[in-house]
Amino acid sequence: VRRSLFLGEWSPVAYSFDTPSKANTNFSNFLFETFQTELITTDLLIDILRVPGFNVQYRELKVDAMLAAQRVKADLDDRFSTYKIQKIEVIKGEFYRNRGAYIVGRIVLDNQSMVPLVIALLNDEKGIYVDAILTSESATFNIFSTTRANFHVNNEYYHELSEFLHSIIPKRSLGLAYSTIGFNHFGKVAVMEELKEELLSTDGKLDFAIGFKGTVAIGFQSPQSGYNLKVIRNTPTEQYKWGVFEGVPSVLEKYGRVHVINRTGSMLDNIIFYRVKLERAWFTNALLQELLNDASECVTLQGESLFFRHLIVQSKLIPLPVYLENSSQAESEAAIINLGHCIKNNMAAYIFNKDLDARNYGVGVFGGVYLFDYDALEQFTEVKIRTNQNQFEGEEDIPEWFFEDGVIFLPEEIESGLRIPNRSLRQLFREVHGDLLQVDYYERIQDELGVGKVPSVRVYPERYQIN
Repeated sequence: VRRSLFLGEWSPVAYSFDTPSKANTNFSNFLFETFQTELITTDLLIDILRVPGFNVQYRELKVDAMLAAQRVKADLDDRFSTYKIQKIEVIKGEFYRNRGAYIVGRIVLDNQSMVPLVIALLNDEKGIYVDAILTSESATFNIFSTTRANFHVNNEYYHELSEFLHSIIPKRSLGLAYSTIGFNHFGKVAVMEELKEELLSTDGKLDFAIGFKGTVAIGFQSPQSGYNLKVIRNTPTEQYKWGVFEGVPSVLEKYGRVHVINRTGSMLDNIIFYRVKLERAWFTNALLQELLNDASECVTLQGESLFFRHLIVQSKLIPLPVYLENSSQAESEAAIINLGHCIKNNMAAYIFNKDLDARNYGVGVFGGVYLFDYDALEQFTEVKIRTNQNQFEGEEDIPEWFFEDGVIFLPEEIESGLRIPNRSLRQLFREVHGDLLQVDYYERIQDELGVGKVPSVRVYPERYQIN
């Protein structure tokens, strides 16, 4: 018996991703529990906290319910001058990730607008307790961001569950909602459908991504799309600074590694399509020529289509240098502070970006800063932390680390490496993240990771905590 295998064009299974009409969305029997109410009370929150049916008891159920009710009511009062609650719908099944669990619901107002209701739970030797209440779209967007590990959800109705999540964070695509709860193939299909629909429904074409051109990848996007696409060049540009290029498969392996790890809220997830076609007419002439010339190992012209051996898709960000050119002083300061947190959270995921250039980081829709370029990633625990600060003034001897193999990093050079042009922003970075300029900080994190002690990564700001 002979079996022949052929690598053909990527072709998705035909799924339907249309959002059903309100008349057909009676999912209460299997997706969520509905509470018909006009008031936020302690008794109501007790009932909501009991929806998952945990085997472990709450530490102080009534106290937590009272504090949670007070916070929800205060949030609604702050946001709306007048409002009337029609009902609250809570997913049947809890969301698990890392050390926490979440109860997820939505508050439906009488005008049919929806407010997220996310209850963050933790557990200790005394039982489960409510740690935080999140009712804003930005906080909910951050919790369900693909910059974090996927959730494990005790609810099997993934289509309806994704639609529910999309209803409370509409600025996030439906395709990424599937990926957040672990259904990556469904997400992959939905993202490609969204991309094609965006290109078909507008006059916009795919053109070079905003910002500086990549040395290893060619990035491109449509102005109307929420996604950024990229392919790996045959060989890097002259600006490449890491010696011998290990090849396209090595770069794709790094992007693939980021997809499967806990991204700690600091790195964009990737969807990598293999052997996929896009219409030639969707590309500007300049982009088309660069793809065919500089990424010919990946991109070929087949009739009226471009055939991609690989295509990396990420959520669209604003590159940090571009953002800093157009943002207010307050927005710029927040971005620089978030950049430091991003670098620290990368290390908590065992990831070190040896190309600490601000051009490799981007700002999201709600101001978060994320790493999105992965060709210079290294295993953080294998990076050698060294310094030149122990050299005597005027000493010209070559430092000992110069003769060492492997990846060498000098913390005192991080500021110049980031290329932050504004002096006051550089000063702010030193004030808030001065530990990133010190050898002992990196060595301490490496030592902790070496014995399995993973640094805690904050998922939401302290202001959302109720205790």
